[in-house]
Amino acid sequence: MSNPVLVEVTRGPLVESIHRGAVVVADADGSIVLALGEVAKPVFPRSAIKALQALPLVESGAADRYGFGDEELALACASHSGEPAHVATVERMLAAAGLDPSALRCGAHYPMSQAAAYALARTGAPSAVHNNCSGKHAGFLCVACAIGVDHADYFRPEHPVQREVRAVIEDFTGAVLSRESCAIDGCSVPTWAVPLENLARGFAKFGIGRGLAPGRAAAVARLRHACAQKPWYVAGTGRFCTEIMQLFGRRVFVKTGAEGVYCAALPELGLGIATKCDDGAGRAAQAIMAALIARFLPLNDAERKALTPYMRPSLRNWNGFEVGGVRVTEAV
Repeated sequence: MSNPVLVEVTRGPLVESIHRGAVVVADADGSIVLALGEVAKPVFPRSAIKALQALPLVESGAADRYGFGDEELALACASHSGEPAHVATVERMLAAAGLDPSALRCGAHYPMSQAAAYALARTGAPSAVHNNCSGKHAGFLCVACAIGVDHADYFRPEHPVQREVRAVIEDFTGAVLSRESCAIDGCSVPTWAVPLENLARGFAKFGIGRGLAPGRAAAVARLRHACAQKPWYVAGTGRFCTEIMQLFGRRVFVKTGAEGVYCAALPELGLGIATKCDDGAGRAAQAIMAALIARFLPLNDAERKALTPYMRPSLRNWNGFEVGGVRVTEAV
């Protein structure tokens, strides 16, 4: 069975490209509200589950020990753009634990922000602090230091920090994470393949804390609050995750992952959302997520108007002429 066409890309009057994929909307009790495509198929959620990976930072007591506030906690959940305040906050997190950027094992790349990348290119080369995952990695390092274990191999699957992350993902999703489902993410930490439907259920739990131990539910609420208060730290200037959470505040938590994955929680409805595009296209997954928010979340006229450009973005050529657009299909 092939996944349905969820997004069409038009040029003039014709459909030029299509994106197939799968979507699940579920509640924290496990009931499926919407399922499109192969929702039982395991996918690598990649960075879409960074908020789950950040939970040990709160639960271990490291966040309190090092005096972290909303900015640091949001950055631990982030795929940030490498803008100056992102980098400065990563450095501040590391310094709080007595570390410097040489402890990071995420690898280096130029900032995702074009402006930040150009500015850096004029003065030097990128380092690991510019990696979009450096906030998450700083969080892992802080956990290792707080619990008194060697931090050198914090990124390896057998390290106590990554074993705890694995247990968190299993608790939220209900999936059994075997060695066969483990691969290495772009930033070198483990990424675990999880059925899409389990991811949606996990994010429903993340949104309302149902089915979690009281301490874990409180930690989740703290991370959600941080991301709602400081959404710029979750992504950056002009980024979808930041702009959607700026628009809706505590009503929506949304996080992108590589290869066409998006996950979200709608806390007031008790719903979790997970989507994966077959071809890994982020533009398609973003439009799908915007359409699902519009479908399920009660919106006023101003909110619906603000969300529409994300559901149906126009495509323009180098002269600025509108030549086509991206649109979700009726299936969504």
